[in-house]
Amino acid sequence: MQINGSSALVVGGTGGLGEATVRRLHAAGAKVVVADVADEKGKQLEDELGIRYVHTDATSEESVLAAIAEAEALAPLRISVDTHGGPAKGGRLVGKDGSPLPLDGFKITIEFYLTAVFNVMRLAAAAIAKTEPLEEGARGVIINTASIAGYEGQIGQLNYSAAKGGVIGMTLVAARDLSPLGIRVMGIAPGTINTPAYGKAADQLEQYWAPQIPFPKRMGRSEEYAQLAQAIIENNYLNGDVIRLDGALRFPPK
Repeated sequence: MQINGSSALVVGGTGGLGEATVRRLHAAGAKVVVADVADEKGKQLEDELGIRYVHTDATSEESVLAAIAEAEALAPLRISVDTHGGPAKGGRLVGKDGSPLPLDGFKITIEFYLTAVFNVMRLAAAAIAKTEPLEEGARGVIINTASIAGYEGQIGQLNYSAAKGGVIGMTLVAARDLSPLGIRVMGIAPGTINTPAYGKAADQLEQYWAPQIPFPKRMGRSEEYAQLAQAIIENNYLNGDVIRLDGALRFPPK
């Protein structure tokens, strides 16, 4: 699918994965809308690249629809990439003191990492469905961000693993649901990606994880996520699957 001239919505576009994707799609000629809650960083990207920033709460239908409307005003919306984050409450299912993992923490994590992904996907799909079909009837593509924790979550990651496992589980079903409309759905499951969010801890994390990654022996880079997102968008036969981006890493128990 052609990126140049299409509108692209990047939810969570001020974060490490999101910003790299924004920059790559912008360079490829897309009209990019960054939908996020980090206003200062969003405005910086807007001023630097000439893209649009819209303050967006991914859990809110009204908020996501406003960002979609902004994207539709620029060009036909054909690309949605969701990299947003949020609070994640962790812990063992039963703590050392014998107490069960709090239900509220589970609900919060699911709300941000699964329900909000569903919210963005359903609204973006409805908008993309209104565009004119291109070659082979293609209208657009949706990329959601899972995690290898959705396959082999570590001790204390039950809530997060459940949410990311849900994202993985939605991928094929959503692709089948949207196939009559010419909309593809894919997922990317990153492993250990060294993003700017880690700040001063980045070097320590690199030292910890690099020896455990089969090849290459380093943490992943945000630019590699963006590179894969672009490849997915441009390859019409990628549909209904989740691609691991992890250097063949499999999470140990802890």
